[in-house]
Amino acid sequence: MTLLIAAPAIFAVGDWLAVGRRSKRVEYVCKPATTVALIAIALSLHPHLASQRAAFVVALAFSLAGDVFLMLPFDGFIFGLASFFVAHVAFVVGFVVAHPHVGALIGGIAFVAVYAASLGSRVLRAAPRDLRLPVVAYVGVISVMVALAIGSTNGLAVAGAVAFLVSDTLIAWNRFVRPIASAPVAIMVTYHAAQALLVASLRF
Repeated sequence: MTLLIAAPAIFAVGDWLAVGRRSKRVEYVCKPATTVALIAIALSLHPHLASQRAAFVVALAFSLAGDVFLMLPFDGFIFGLASFFVAHVAFVVGFVVAHPHVGALIGGIAFVAVYAASLGSRVLRAAPRDLRLPVVAYVGVISVMVALAIGSTNGLAVAGAVAFLVSDTLIAWNRFVRPIASAPVAIMVTYHAAQALLVASLRF
């Protein structure tokens, strides 16, 4: 079990170094391997709700597809966006079956409303016209996911969902609003932290 837990950390650090050094060959191995390792950990866990674990595994599988689309040497942004859209739908299902607390969910809705009105709207205005509808849909689904994660009152899930939001905001900001020199590494660090925290949340 120790080796199983260590594997995604090792692959993640390898991916961060590869991204920082622009070593595509290493990235092609480490990036998908990190998600595969997290899927293996999720499958090994025995959470209170097997249905939530199943939903999270589906989410990780579509995240793996998104990982591949976003790292290939062609512009697979729209395919990556679609893959992660489905991944967030699966995370939403996972949080719904866990019956979120109404009071915390209201707080989550308020949080994502502030996000959508500020950073989300800025990204939307900067996005190319032909991508605005997909971006709106994506912002919508990740906002629902984050609100439900907050509604779960599970600290690990909340941290994971917010880290996912930060990672995706960095992607969109770097692509549509203004390039950020440190964005590629920061995106992967927050993304891997998000997925690891969401998987860890299954135990609590």
